[in-house]
Amino acid sequence: MWGGAVRCQFLRRTSLRRRHQFFVTFYVRRLPHWQPPDADFFVTWRLLPRYSARLVLASAPHGKAFVALDRQLDTADSGPLWMKNQEVAAGVSRILLAGVSPWQLYELLAWVVMANHVHVLLRPRVSLRKALMNVKSASARAANAILGRTGQPFWQDESYDHWVRGDRERASITSYIEHNPVTAGLAPVPGDYPWSSAGWQRMALPHICAQM
Repeated sequence: MWGGAVRCQFLRRTSLRRRHQFFVTFYVRRLPHWQPPDADFFVTWRLLPRYSARLVLASAPHGKAFVALDRQLDTADSGPLWMKNQEVAAGVSRILLAGVSPWQLYELLAWVVMANHVHVLLRPRVSLRKALMNVKSASARAANAILGRTGQPFWQDESYDHWVRGDRERASITSYIEHNPVTAGLAPVPGDYPWSSAGWQRMALPHICAQM
């Protein structure tokens, strides 16, 4: 199913006498996308796989299922692994930060660039779809220029996004993102992995620090 986004109306009760309306953008491609305004989102996207492996992010994973699928990406030894190239990983990282400044597409709360996928926790300043389109397009061009494959597809088109509900979940997702390289055996502690919010801060390079 694909079509224009649907605005779903909700009522939020704030007292016995007052209720406020708010709208959530919802659409479905292979994955469902619930995108309310003024919300934080956990977003994952991956490199375009060569074969039918694109099912990894094509079945609306949740909870343990998502973690299991993420582990498949972490341990993959075949398929595109372009971000193993440090120049490519650095280029993608710089584009993620450019989304904060100068582009002002979002606030970036946590992020990591792995060999074949990216995790981010962000608060959009424009529509989430527009922010992702700009960042994925720019990072694909930058990476392909480094790799000598200009004009070829780089990212899988659709991303997985999860609407973050509350401070506890936000803290849990931040930890999950920054520990991803540790879980994958790429670093002993989060700060030792350079292509992440934890490592970027440790190297004292420009980064927007989340106020949790």
